[in-house]
Parts: sequence; structure tokens; C-alpha cells
Amino acid sequence: MKARVHVRLKTGVHDPQGKAIRNALVGLGFSDLGEVRQGKLIELELGEDDPEAARDTVDAMCRRLLANTVVETYDIELEP
Repeated sequence: MKARVHVRLKTGVHDPQGKAIRNALVGLGFSDLGEVRQGKLIELELGEDDPEAARDTVDAMCRRLLANTVVETYDIELEP
């Protein structure tokens, strides 16, 4: 089973990388931009076949390592 984890900063948390990306895009002529937020995508290949068990495992991975839950949120997508 494959899992994708999308990690993003929570609303209201300062995002200096997003600001730098926005500034670079404006410098390249893409001036019609609002706020830009940067996140990360983590793809995992799991040996688990049960979707519920896989979700629980990936959720534990996120809480323990992949996401800083103080300032980040995450979404988990599973595919067989």
C-alpha cells in the first residue's frame, strides 16, 4: 500500500519560505499573487494491506517524526 502525507504549516504560523517563494515569483513577473505557503509531500511504501491499520501506522509516523504538530497539520492519502 502507498501513502502520501501532505504537511503544511498551520494557519497563522509565519512561513518565511513561502514569503521567499512569493518574492521570487513576483521578481519573475508573476505579480498577481496573494499569500504563498510552502509545505512538503512525503510518499511512503507500506507493507500493510489493511487500510485502517495503514492509516494508524502513518498517523503514528506523523505524530512522532514527520510533522511538528505544534505548528504543522498533515493529511494522509492511501492507495492500494
